[in-house]
This record gives sequence, structure tokens and C-alpha cells, in this order.
Amino acid sequence: MKLDHIQIHTTDAKLALNISDPVQHIEQPRAKQHIEQPAATLEIHSTPAKLLIDSSQAYRDLGLYTPKEAVEVNAQKGKQKAMEGIARRASEGDQMMNISKNSGDAIRNIAASKAIPAPPQMAITWKPSVGAVKIHYQAGSLDINIQRHQPKIDVQIGKVVHDYTPGDVTGTLIQRPSVKTTVIKGEN
Repeated sequence: MKLDHIQIHTTDAKLALNISDPVQHIEQPRAKQHIEQPAATLEIHSTPAKLLIDSSQAYRDLGLYTPKEAVEVNAQKGKQKAMEGIARRASEGDQMMNISKNSGDAIRNIAASKAIPAPPQMAITWKPSVGAVKIHYQAGSLDINIQRHQPKIDVQIGKVVHDYTPGDVTGTLIQRPSVKTTVIKGEN
């Protein structure tokens, strides 16, 4: 026995697609930036150092005086020499007054002391006194004051420009799908 056959023919659908790509444009302008740095403030205050040297005592030891001191010193020396002269003359007068007791040698002794002068000294007569030069040092001072200033920064960020066009897909049916069936009878 023979059976009937069914024969099926299909036709696929055909589509034509029209695709347009999406378009995206992104732009960011440069940021605007302004930076300013104010100068630092610098203040310097100084007191100068002082060096004081007093050598007036050393000058006095050398015999160099101020005019006022020279008058006083020379007046004192003159007074002292006058007193020494008065004492010497009083001593000579006493010797002459007691000439009978000295067995007549008073005139010879007085004449001998005046005739032969004292030998000159040949040594250094000047020695500076201890601490003749006085030194006083007063230290100076230095005060530095720095005041820094923060920088001023101003930034303006540019806004992002974003332009987007979405893509599109359109389709058209070129061929419709179909199904055909045919029955083939079986032979006996």
C-alpha cells in the first residue's frame, strides 16, 4: 500500500534594511584659568652693633691730655716742684744755720749737690697701666618678618557641548514569505 506524500515548498521573506548610523559630537571648550600670586611682604629691621673703645687712659699714661686735664696736671706738677724747691731751700737754710755744728762742710755739700747733676735714666719710663684701653661691645639685632600671600586662582570650566543624533533603521519587504503544499497521491 502506498501512502500519499505531502510536498511543502517555502519561500523565505526578503527584507531590505536601510540603516543610518547615529551621529554623536562632543566638544569641551578649554577652561579659562587666571592665576595671580601677590608678592610676599618682607620687612627687615636692624639695630647696628656698636664698638666703643676708650683709650683716654692710655693717652694719659703717655702724657697726652685734653687741654683741661693738661692744665690741671701741669698745675699739680708745678705746685709739687715748688714745694720740693721750698723744702730744698729750707734744708739748705737749716744746714747753713747749723754750720758751726757740721764743722764747716755745709757749703761744700750744698755746692757738690748742685755741681754734679743726676745721671739721666736710660730705661723705658712709660708702661701702660693695666686696663688702660677699655672696650665695650654692644651687639646689634636683626629682625626679619616675612608675610606670604596665598595665590589667587580663578578657574571657569567650559560647559560640555553634546550633540547626539540617534541612528535609524527602516526596512521594506522585498519578497513575501510563502508556503505551498502539494499532495501527491500514492499509486496502487
